Amino acid sequence: MRRKFDKEFKQEAVKLAEEIPLTHVSRDLGINPNVLSNWKKELKSDPLNSFPGNGKLKPQDEELRRLKKENETLRQERDILKKAIAFFSK
Repeated sequence: MRRKFDKEFKQEAVKLAEEIPLTHVSRDLGINPNVLSNWKKELKSDPLNSFPGNGKLKPQDEELRRLKKENETLRQERDILKKAIAFFSK
């Protein structure tokens, strides 16, 4: 069964890994060293928006998702209008 860790746990684990060797921290916490290394990279790349949580997106990803959805809606509306013009022009 896959374990889930909250944002605070991940941040504290990364903080510990900066003070003592990563392998010791991962062994003590029962985490694979690669997982801890990935957490460290993610926290370093985007400290404010790292580890958004289950089912949540980072703000820029959420905006991108919203814009793609809006774009699809506009395409559908455009296609409907094209069909309506073709229908009424006959």
